[in-house]
Amino acid sequence: MSILSERLAQYDAPQKAKALGVYPYFRPISSDQDTIVQINGKPVLMMGSNSYLGLTNHPRIKEGAIKATEKYGTGCAGSRFLNGTLDIHLELEERLAKLVGKEEAMVYATGFTVNSGVIPCLGGRQDYLYLDRLNHASIIEGSRLSMAKQFKYRHNDMEELEKFLQKAEPDKIKMIVSDGVFSMEGDVCNLPEMVKLAKKYNASIMIDEAHSLGFFGEHGAGVCEHFGLSDEVELVMGTFSKSLATIGGFVASNKDVINFLRHNSRTFIFSASITPAATGAVLAALDVMQEETWRPKQLWANTHRMLDAFRRIGFEIGHTTTPIIPLFVRDNEKTFRLTQMLLEDGIFVNPVVSPAVPSEDTLIRISLMATHTFDQIDEAVEKITKNAKLLGII
Repeated sequence: MSILSERLAQYDAPQKAKALGVYPYFRPISSDQDTIVQINGKPVLMMGSNSYLGLTNHPRIKEGAIKATEKYGTGCAGSRFLNGTLDIHLELEERLAKLVGKEEAMVYATGFTVNSGVIPCLGGRQDYLYLDRLNHASIIEGSRLSMAKQFKYRHNDMEELEKFLQKAEPDKIKMIVSDGVFSMEGDVCNLPEMVKLAKKYNASIMIDEAHSLGFFGEHGAGVCEHFGLSDEVELVMGTFSKSLATIGGFVASNKDVINFLRHNSRTFIFSASITPAATGAVLAALDVMQEETWRPKQLWANTHRMLDAFRRIGFEIGHTTTPIIPLFVRDNEKTFRLTQMLLEDGIFVNPVVSPAVPSEDTLIRISLMATHTFDQIDEAVEKITKNAKLLGII
């Protein structure tokens, strides 16, 4: 056995979880991503999907993907930079820029490669990068590739952010990057205070709208629109894998920023283009999002119903105000056991354990869809409560 194989063979956490019968990952689903999915031939209530608007099986979006495939084929066989730019890519970029109130946009093959490819371009060795400690892994990965001086401020702590900004040289780039809605905790960034600090210290802001696009703001553009601060945020990124029902991502900004990124962002230049099917699906999803305005309204109604229920019962749910609801367990093994017990009880949830979070912060992550019914929400609350009491969590 090689040194590499020998060393990696020491990693046995999955094997231990499987031996205990509580391994919670790679559970195969044999149906579409709806409120009810099929697992091992049985119907399971899906409470762990990021399909916030419930569009993944929408007939118009399927049709958009099929028509694009029929016209353009299954792939572009190259990067956007060379042979892989289609006219529908340009159409999509124009529509996304308009949605988030920016001059131009760029579409990437995945949301992860937006952050990992954009952030390294936003400053050099003499510049500064400021990051919320609970930012998404893709932001963290992008920051690892950046040459800028980096400061991580406590979650949503604008006082600490200001202390870091005070130390920066005034004539250098100062880039603040934050999730709009934090993907595990479900709370919203303090964008109004962040904008005040950016103006005070001549800094720029990039907001990740992955978990807010589609249901925050009057037109679903995200938290920047929600706060009325789109013009104050220099870069906005978003993904297609949540509300927009497929895979891919984008970044939008002014013409000068996008021009630089088009010719310097390595994950854009050296990755194959987003597929015609995904592009056609997003274009159709944007149409549906604009026309079926009941979806975000119902999503918020579902959110309030479940949040109120969990608070009334006594679950610890942190500061969430969104369809992402963390139920803190604060114990790795209990988190695994609760996930497995719920699956056996017909409820699918996602466990979040160390090293993703400290062991004392483990949680069950619930995420709601606009297509959930009140009866389904009530059923999930009842079964989660029953099993949490059996484990002594509440």
